[in-house]
Amino acid sequence: MDFWLIVVVFVILCVYLIIENIVHNNSIKSIPIRIHVNGTRGKSSVARLIAAGVRAGGYRTVAKTTGTLARYIDVDGSETPVFRIGFSNIAEQVKIMFKARRAKADAIVIECMALQPLLQSLCELKLIKATHGVLTNARPDHLDVMGPTERDVAKALAATVPVGAKYFTAEDIHLDFFEYACKDRGSELIAATAQDAEKISDEEINKFVYSEFKINVALALKVTDDLGIPREIALKGMWEATPDPGAMTEYNFNIKNAEINFANAFAANDPVSTKMLWDKLCAKYSGCDKKVLVVNCRDDREDRSKQMAEAALGWQKQDLIVLIGTGTEVFTSFYKKYAKSLNKPMTKVIVCEEMTPIQILEKTVDSNPANSYILVGVGNIKDIGMELVDYCDTSHKKKHNL
Repeated sequence: MDFWLIVVVFVILCVYLIIENIVHNNSIKSIPIRIHVNGTRGKSSVARLIAAGVRAGGYRTVAKTTGTLARYIDVDGSETPVFRIGFSNIAEQVKIMFKARRAKADAIVIECMALQPLLQSLCELKLIKATHGVLTNARPDHLDVMGPTERDVAKALAATVPVGAKYFTAEDIHLDFFEYACKDRGSELIAATAQDAEKISDEEINKFVYSEFKINVALALKVTDDLGIPREIALKGMWEATPDPGAMTEYNFNIKNAEINFANAFAANDPVSTKMLWDKLCAKYSGCDKKVLVVNCRDDREDRSKQMAEAALGWQKQDLIVLIGTGTEVFTSFYKKYAKSLNKPMTKVIVCEEMTPIQILEKTVDSNPANSYILVGVGNIKDIGMELVDYCDTSHKKKHNL
């Protein structure tokens, strides 16, 4: 009896999987433009830029991001959270494709949510089958899964190069490897270069309501241009798009009579991206008395804390490092270790675990008194990171009567 029960269950499961595969392939065929976005940094922002530009060009466009907070963006630009029970799973992409089909979408812009190289390949070759692949960059992050080196990360990300399609990238260091991957899969490589980024004027980049990189806009414009959308129309759509919750935003308010400028750069959690933002913000706020690095640590991301501790010693010197989140002892111990081995001077470090946003900010001011500060939040936006951003947003609006 048990044997036949197992057989029946097995047959039912096989039939279900066959039907699901047929339905999914029909979903893929029903959406003529499928844009699969991958990369280390800026995936969500670039996905939103592309979706907004394509939508402005007259295509019924849906998008799905998996960044700071996963979002489904409908054809009218409205957003709904992607609710999950338990951990995220790439099977989620199947449901999104079906939802896009029901919306009668002409185009879908979908962010890759896999880290394991084999799962990245599965996402592209079976779940998305992109007409346009997009790679923002390949940087040293998630080295425990895609590493151990930056070159290994590039190899892992190349798993989402589409077959017989077009592949757009702003990556420059490992471009040779992506050229090889495109040749292997019969796709055309189209690169967004530093020269393309320079064509984005300061006036154009300043029209974004958040801080955006010119190279991200240049990459998105490469895709919209391929779809025949005029540059000015695509840009207008991008300016009007809702920024990703992880997009870098800046706030200004006061704590204990001191002026606080807080930059939400929590989405930057690899050393290369974080240094770029740190340098950019230090230059922008060069008039501030104190430059403070706020690192949100996670006890389940020890490798990231080690990376950040070593990298921070090579950046423009901070006046203070503030540690929030969990597992901060990993950062402090390795920061001391690397400072000694590299013979680098250490910056004062304060630990603010289990503190509220106002307590963190007040301790920062008390630890290094000054008239003005630029605080740059990096590492991860989870938990206290988001709470701190929400507090800064509220304080900014209150000060400026917004």
